[in-house]
Amino acid sequence: MIHQFQTKNAAPVIMLDDLTHRIFNAIGRPFENQGIFLPEQIPGYIERLQAAINAEQNSATSSSASDDDDQSAGLSPLGRRAYPFLELLRRAQESQEPVIWGT
Repeated sequence: MIHQFQTKNAAPVIMLDDLTHRIFNAIGRPFENQGIFLPEQIPGYIERLQAAINAEQNSATSSSASDDDDQSAGLSPLGRRAYPFLELLRRAQESQEPVIWGT
């Protein structure tokens, strides 16, 4: 399934189910097919998502030092895939606008 997230002052971000669920797990919020991030919630979500990205990068760095690079090449880094969504959250925070998704 495809999910579209949008806010004023930024282009919409479209994501597939797997990435959407990874992001929602990282920010500690259960996923719903439609919803809203209020402006006062967004800074916390940005911090949690950035922390998850950093933790994954640190884990990948330490495991690549001890494992073969072929094994880590199959992984899809959260940071790379979540970057457009993270930028959407930052734009929403700057303009104090909510992020909405769903029908």
